Amino acid sequence: MDALAVGDVVAERTVHLTRESLVRYAGASGDFNPIHYRDDVAAAVGLPGVLAHGMLTMGLAVGTVESWIGDTGRILEYGVRFTKPVVVDPESGAGVTVVAKIGAVDEESARIDLTVSHEGTTVLVKAQVRVRTA
Repeated sequence: MDALAVGDVVAERTVHLTRESLVRYAGASGDFNPIHYRDDVAAAVGLPGVLAHGMLTMGLAVGTVESWIGDTGRILEYGVRFTKPVVVDPESGAGVTVVAKIGAVDEESARIDLTVSHEGTTVLVKAQVRVRTA
């Protein structure tokens, strides 16, 4: 990894989620909670709509740096705090935007700060990935 400077954007992308995406993720993860695919259940428990799985959102976020680091084995730590849900509209879906910036650098690693948002609202905070650079 060449010279890294705090504030450098190293990766960014927007991922479009659909209800089909949620069903596929439920099958892959084994998380079949109906708040992730049924409007009636989501409404009955007071949610604004069907929600994307938190772990799906978390995975999309860290996946954004994958091509930049070249080897996911370089990931040393990863953590987030969930703040807002991603509501996936039955017709238009939902876009999740991730921007990855260098937050700190030392001799052996870099901290990548991820800004993860949906419709202009931050959905994950303290989303940070520490990667081995040496």
